Amino acid sequence: MEEAKPTGLRGQLGELCYNSGLLGSLQRMRSWWRRDLRILAYHRIMPLPDPATYDFDLELISAPPERFRQQMLLLKRRFCPMRLSDVAAMLDAGEELPADAVVITFDDGYDDNYRIAFPILRELDIPATFFVSTGHIDTGEPYAYDWLVHMILLTDASRLVLPELGMDQPMPADRPARRKLAGNVLDRMKNISALDQAAMIERLAREWRIAPDAVYQDCRPMNWDQLREMSHAGFEIGSHGVHHWMLSKLPAAELAQEIMGSREALLRELGPHPLLLSYPVGSNRSYDERVIAMAKSADFQLACSYISGTNPQPSHNRYALLRLAVERDMSLGWFASTLTLPSLMSYSTPDYLGKQVGTSACSP
Repeated sequence: MEEAKPTGLRGQLGELCYNSGLLGSLQRMRSWWRRDLRILAYHRIMPLPDPATYDFDLELISAPPERFRQQMLLLKRRFCPMRLSDVAAMLDAGEELPADAVVITFDDGYDDNYRIAFPILRELDIPATFFVSTGHIDTGEPYAYDWLVHMILLTDASRLVLPELGMDQPMPADRPARRKLAGNVLDRMKNISALDQAAMIERLAREWRIAPDAVYQDCRPMNWDQLREMSHAGFEIGSHGVHHWMLSKLPAAELAQEIMGSREALLRELGPHPLLLSYPVGSNRSYDERVIAMAKSADFQLACSYISGTNPQPSHNRYALLRLAVERDMSLGWFASTLTLPSLMSYSTPDYLGKQVGTSACSP
């Protein structure tokens, strides 16, 4: 198994707690006084590539296959995996969730979700929800943010000129520096409108002549046949918008199209099924009261953010549910400790991205 080495204080403390054998007792004690819903957030499950030769965003890799299997075995043994739609049904009925309830979710819709994660989950009989950007499922085109990282890694341009972000600087020669630069660009661009983000990426693709005009094995979405197979096997397919645009940064017409268009595509391709939503990007920059109102009007049963935390009373924030991110540097011990002591061990959301939106307006 490709095991991660614990990094940082949280990782080292999580590994120590796991190796001490105390987590079982701590979990039982915690479940007596705090019955909160944990939602795990994954993106990609794939073998960890060589950063020197991998031409896409490493930060989207949540775990290699065997570590993911070990995570799921631990979760099944010690927690209560649930379908997200069953959570919604219990909230509607006013019922209390079981102790140690955990929901597994995936964002975006990369095809390794089908090739690698789906067989493991099916074998272990663990439910999960896969949030997909339906426009990418329709076209097979790579995801724009990942494509931006790809272009920055490969371009032969001598300078990175982004007037949209007020950036004009030399292009680094070495790949680690380019990855760092790409991360900075991704963060800064999320402050401008979603349409301006898309236009900026399209402009760079034209100027650098790196257009996403072919299928790339390392950046390929699932297709509808794969999603139908997963749906028929009992897994939930939810909406992650149409184009993976930040919903709060769209004009009214485009916002409606992202939410209603993804809803219609899912119902058209998969038939009647629970309507579940995950906000693309998912920080407090990506959804607001207007987005929540649109999700409610489209009859989505609940919606997930990407803000770190658990949900003590999910009926109160069912359209802004908190999640716990799983990242590629998370060892099994750190993972177990995060599930047991999430407020202490989980990745934290930066303060300026962590304030919840509309919690008082999210009751059913």
